[in-house]
Amino acid sequence: MRAITYDHYGDPDVLQLTDQPEPKVGPGEVRIRVRSAGVNPVDWKLMAGYLDPMMEVLYPVVPGWDVAGVVESVGLDTPEFAPGDEVIAYVRKDFVHGGTFADYVTAPVRTVAAKPAALDWDQAAGLPLAGLTAYQLLTRLGVGEGETVLIHAAAGGVGALATQIARTFGARVIGTASDSNHDYLRGLGAEPVAYGDGLADRVRALAPKGVDVVVDFVGDVLDVTRAVLRPGGRHGSVADHSVGEAGGLVFWARPSASDLQELARLADSGELEVTVAETFPLEEAAAALNRSKVGHGRGKIVVRVSRDE
Repeated sequence: MRAITYDHYGDPDVLQLTDQPEPKVGPGEVRIRVRSAGVNPVDWKLMAGYLDPMMEVLYPVVPGWDVAGVVESVGLDTPEFAPGDEVIAYVRKDFVHGGTFADYVTAPVRTVAAKPAALDWDQAAGLPLAGLTAYQLLTRLGVGEGETVLIHAAAGGVGALATQIARTFGARVIGTASDSNHDYLRGLGAEPVAYGDGLADRVRALAPKGVDVVVDFVGDVLDVTRAVLRPGGRHGSVADHSVGEAGGLVFWARPSASDLQELARLADSGELEVTVAETFPLEEAAAALNRSKVGHGRGKIVVRVSRDE
């Protein structure tokens, strides 16, 4: 099968398009023919070796944890799925090796959910990790009806999903973003505020008594979070470990078929949309990761692997 691989840590230029054996399907697993694979910052961070202290690596590595595709075969004791099922998954395994930037990937059923019919392949591939990060962080912080939530980087791939999910929880959302993304955030149901000097004052003007919850998807905003959080409020971050010392939650998303299926339900009910910023063919995966490294203003980056039926 075709696969993007690397055999040592480095920048995206270490990636190569190679021929690899099709992965074996173990008990409780499915083998998925990949249609599209979502790109996340963790992909290039893993490749650079930043997560080496916490994750075992077996070379050659196929990067990618997000997938949308079709079940090609199932392992023993896997009644949840059958060949031909359209699925999505956050395929984080116990070690780094067989990822989604390939024609096929195997996934434990604990990571897999039915693909939402309302999303195309690219949108579906952008949902798993970003959606789970948003959903699980908001859930862990106990966001509820009538609360005011500040979302740092609300127009990004994770932030836009968090904005919509918080709204389904009945929360009021204030979202930070560049001026060019303010209309986009209004369309998602948020009240936008601009980044930069005076951010805390702008948030306070909208929420004079402080906000109930702050979620951080960008980092280096703890001072603002502290300045606008009401007494007894909750906050968490996926980008700044120092929030743990400030009473906040340092968060890392877990694979969860049930949570992913709930996200699919929200997409199919019209309550959750996935914006795709850019798509790249498989052979240009390095360009996709480089694009992720420099950042982008809105939505998800996706690698298209196959459109064969």
